[in-house]
Amino acid sequence: MSIEDHHLPELDFVTVGFQKLRTAVWRGKGDGRPFFFFNGIGANLEIAQPLAEALPDRDVVTFDLPGIGGSPGPVAPYRPWWVAHAAKSILLHYGYDRPVDVMGVSWGGGAAQQFAFQYQKRVNRLVLCATSPGSIMVPGKVESLSKMADPKRYMDRDFLAKNFKTLYGDEPEGAAQFAARMKAPTRSGYVYQLMAMMGWTSLPFLRLLPHETLVLAGDRDNIVPLANAKILNFMIPKSELHVVENGGHLFALSRAKEVIPVLKTFLDRPAVNTAASRHFAAAAAN
Repeated sequence: MSIEDHHLPELDFVTVGFQKLRTAVWRGKGDGRPFFFFNGIGANLEIAQPLAEALPDRDVVTFDLPGIGGSPGPVAPYRPWWVAHAAKSILLHYGYDRPVDVMGVSWGGGAAQQFAFQYQKRVNRLVLCATSPGSIMVPGKVESLSKMADPKRYMDRDFLAKNFKTLYGDEPEGAAQFAARMKAPTRSGYVYQLMAMMGWTSLPFLRLLPHETLVLAGDRDNIVPLANAKILNFMIPKSELHVVENGGHLFALSRAKEVIPVLKTFLDRPAVNTAASRHFAAAAAN
């Protein structure tokens, strides 16, 4: 497939405070609800390309965190509340002043939870993939977590291929798919992103999330064990859990043929009259 055959995004830069962030929107060809995506640790926005191609009727929006992908390095440390604020600023930049569907993968799942709590009326449905409630979690395997602390896997493709199964729990064949779109983060960008979630947990507010939520997990995830998804499913009132058998941490990529139909079925259910919808409908009428 040539590059012309791909559904390519519009790229831009949005400034949030003193921080410039590279953003992307894949324009959908239908009238589906806009979809906002929070990426994983050290992951650049190009990794969302297959997701955008799988949702052609929706606008798909994402961004690079400071020092990740094409965003300039961080000007200061940041916390999850700032990531949520940045996401809101990006949505407003593109004109999405209504509830959107939100998805977060791994580290991005924490950011998605924060966004859903911080801006409840801006979220329609929530998807949490290969993620946890934050610092209070069931930890993954030590050998996997120790390698996660260093961004070397983004900088050395041979290292990634050699350690892929240890890192993620997925078969090594998935390394090529992942490596094809990845761009090495800066060390400061990677470290600041790791630091952002230190001490943060969503457990105090999960019961307060009113959104229909899909929790996706792999039963062979070496980084975020399945038990964490079960905690999220138990704590979030309107949640449901889908487990990918023999799925590692990157099952959303390596098992996309199974995951995408589950995701689309969840997102495309008939709309319900949620509090978020009522709020924005009333605002539009005034």
